[in-house]
Amino acid sequence: MKTSQITKEIHTTTMDDDEYAKLIRRMNPPRVVIDNNASDDATVIQVDSVNKHGTLLEVVQVLTDMNLVIKKAYISSDGGWFMDVFKVIDQDGNKIRDTQVLDYIQKRIESNAGWFIPPLRSSVGVMPTDEYTSIELAGTDRPGLLSEVSAVLTDLHCNVVNAEIWTHNTRAAAVIHVTDNSTHSAITDPIRLSTIKELLCNVVRTNSGSRAAKTVFSCSDTHRERRLHQIMFDDRDYEGVKRARTSASRPSVTLMNIEKDYTVVTMRSKDRPKLVFDVVCTLTDMQYVVFHGMVSTEPVEAYQVTTQRPSVGISLLTII
Repeated sequence: MKTSQITKEIHTTTMDDDEYAKLIRRMNPPRVVIDNNASDDATVIQVDSVNKHGTLLEVVQVLTDMNLVIKKAYISSDGGWFMDVFKVIDQDGNKIRDTQVLDYIQKRIESNAGWFIPPLRSSVGVMPTDEYTSIELAGTDRPGLLSEVSAVLTDLHCNVVNAEIWTHNTRAAAVIHVTDNSTHSAITDPIRLSTIKELLCNVVRTNSGSRAAKTVFSCSDTHRERRLHQIMFDDRDYEGVKRARTSASRPSVTLMNIEKDYTVVTMRSKDRPKLVFDVVCTLTDMQYVVFHGMVSTEPVEAYQVTTQRPSVGISLLTII
């Protein structure tokens, strides 16, 4: 059989699989039940839907974006079905009582986990937009870097709508949304974009022999924190210089293999905002599937146990 025929058959099979997955999700739309009576101190959110890679992240992302605190979570996504329970409170430690907020949470989760989400090979949380241009930067961190990036954008008549910058282990990553100063819309002129890219690359590029700087443009509405996780992971920021930590601040992570290809990961650490989101992002980016899990956060400490296996057929212990 010729290579072109094999490629065509693989492409056809992939399309058929995608269409079948869409059909299954249409036949089994996600169901979200929110209960304020099931727990004395938290609002209980139960999510049932057809499972796909990234579903857990999509749900946690919605709760995180709503500034909700996940006190406890029970995760089960075995057998192709996603059934999770989250106990959440607001930033003041109270249940979610506002009916408009509850309705919004339900609609957001159902739409994010719905059948019209892009196929698995697409990025999570990406939607087209003409409102602004997204600039992604990655390079070596140094004093004055943010100031120089801002100066370049100002000189090129770019208006910064919003931005988020992360630094870790000498590496820096940023997602910046900009518009044209005169039109207040996305910048689409290829010559102008090329100039912006060249000048920004000059700013973030260093002569220290470290990994090359990166500048990427996009006209997509990407979840910034989700994208920053991906940029940092692709940049292998975890291989940087390790800073000394006190025993009180150092997370405790243990791993234990059970059965074939399954690993139990137990993590204890000081709790902080968005910790669950960060953990789920990391596991998703590493192509691991969480089959069962339990999350519990106390006033100071967070405790998470997950049973998972890699979607690419390799042991988690060989990576960490």
